[in-house]
Amino acid sequence: MSNVLTSNIAIENVIQSKMRGRVSYQGFVSSQVAVNFSYSKQFNDPSGKGYQRPIDKKRCKDFANYLSQGEDALYTPILLNAAGQWEFHAYDNNRPNYGRLICKRKATLMDGQHRLAGIKEYIKETESTLNVPFLAFHYLDEDEEIKLFDVINTKAKGIGTSLSRYLNRDNDEISWIATNLILKPESPFFSKGTLIGKRTKEKNITLQNLYNIVKYLTKKSELDSLSKEKKLNLALFYFNLIKEIFPEEWDDYKLFKLTHITCLYGLAIAGNKIINDNYLVKSQQPDSAKIASILVNLKVIDWSSNGDLKYLKGLPGANMLASDILNCIKN
Repeated sequence: MSNVLTSNIAIENVIQSKMRGRVSYQGFVSSQVAVNFSYSKQFNDPSGKGYQRPIDKKRCKDFANYLSQGEDALYTPILLNAAGQWEFHAYDNNRPNYGRLICKRKATLMDGQHRLAGIKEYIKETESTLNVPFLAFHYLDEDEEIKLFDVINTKAKGIGTSLSRYLNRDNDEISWIATNLILKPESPFFSKGTLIGKRTKEKNITLQNLYNIVKYLTKKSELDSLSKEKKLNLALFYFNLIKEIFPEEWDDYKLFKLTHITCLYGLAIAGNKIINDNYLVKSQQPDSAKIASILVNLKVIDWSSNGDLKYLKGLPGANMLASDILNCIKN
């Protein structure tokens, strides 16, 4: 794609600074300018110096939808390389780092192509204007540009799904339930769960795992329409009961499979049917005595790490275990 502009672009109220000895510019441009004052070097650029991936249309659409949330939709600056083609002019000699930036050619877009594509889609649909933040280096050579892109996309790590669930606990009821299953001292997961997704020998169950467990326990059933508080109490009741029936198996992760993720998923999937079949609609409570008598039948399952469950993996394994559990309680 060409880096030619049809005419120079003037950007006002720009701050000039230095980062590790390199001159950089920080400021805001209108969304109409933002979608036109840069270009992406695709990985298959004939120069051999391209590096950007093809645009993922879904990501762009998702970002456009995010922008529709209004003032809460904040986002980080796009990152550019002006390649020496932008000129800075201070307004005042007494403030040499504050002034006007003249863009003579398009800058290279190093980070933010999906944000810009989403912004383009958003302003097209809404006919509105946004202020888009940017950080531009005055000059990086092509190899420095590629190296920085690589660092941004390989060294920097995302926050992970568990921490994301935690951050959204006030806006998403399943995230709220899963968070409370870790934070409440009366929860069987209190000493086994980790909020940020980093597993240890003691805390092997992530917040994302518990999010899935709650979903499996309640989805596609009447339980799904209950309040988040009642869903939390159901999860506490069901898994505390399992812990009481199998205390040794629950506490020893190394010798037993009971608290391995596949088995917990299997227990949740089976629990969906067990609780639904024994739910007292009038009192909106599970029949605790009946469910306790049912779960005792699971003692016929060998929960040891070297037993029949040794090679059980993933969701297919969880579904298989759930089927075995339901067969056990029929007998």
